[in-house]
Amino acid sequence: MTAHVRTVDGRVAGERGQATRQKLLDCLSEMLGSSPYRDVKVIDVARKAGTSPATFYQYFPDVEGAVLELADELASESSGLSDSLAGRSWAGKTGWQTAQELVDSFMDLWRKNEALLRVVDLGAAEGDKRFSKLRVKILGSVHSSLTAAIKDLQSKGRVDKDVSPAATAGALVTMLAGVASHQKGFSSWGAKQAEIRPALSQLVFLGVTGRKPTR
Repeated sequence: MTAHVRTVDGRVAGERGQATRQKLLDCLSEMLGSSPYRDVKVIDVARKAGTSPATFYQYFPDVEGAVLELADELASESSGLSDSLAGRSWAGKTGWQTAQELVDSFMDLWRKNEALLRVVDLGAAEGDKRFSKLRVKILGSVHSSLTAAIKDLQSKGRVDKDVSPAATAGALVTMLAGVASHQKGFSSWGAKQAEIRPALSQLVFLGVTGRKPTR
């Protein structure tokens, strides 16, 4: 549990209070997966957590505020994607494996948090800067890792100097997020679920290295 969790009025929550707050967040996260975001009400979250709306309001100003807390936690979790890529090679068969592992980790993170990420995307699309900043933060660790990888390959003369590392990494991350959020729609285009990750891995490898993967 997070240390020094505070209530809305600034008091430090004790262990029991922290447990209650976390239970409210867990219940909200579960409800986002089964109900439209706009239909989730404070009273329903509190009831599911076995507590009262008054208790909910001790920790969050409203449902939206609690969703932002969940998204912020996810942003911290997503930094692990970057850590797993640190120092990894993008050359030859090892590079192909790196691309595959990145895609697998990214897609798994998206699948696990699909409902929450859908709400974040909705808030960002509606122009809410809080959700936009969190979306950038969630995707930022992968963008930083891919940018660093392209710069490293440029320094070794393996990638054209005219390539913009930041722009290329941004395009790749946007592609990953777009595909991850639209996986269920691929079947209508004649693509099988099992074909999505290999296709993405090839595009990521090609985008980073400018070459076809060595398998």
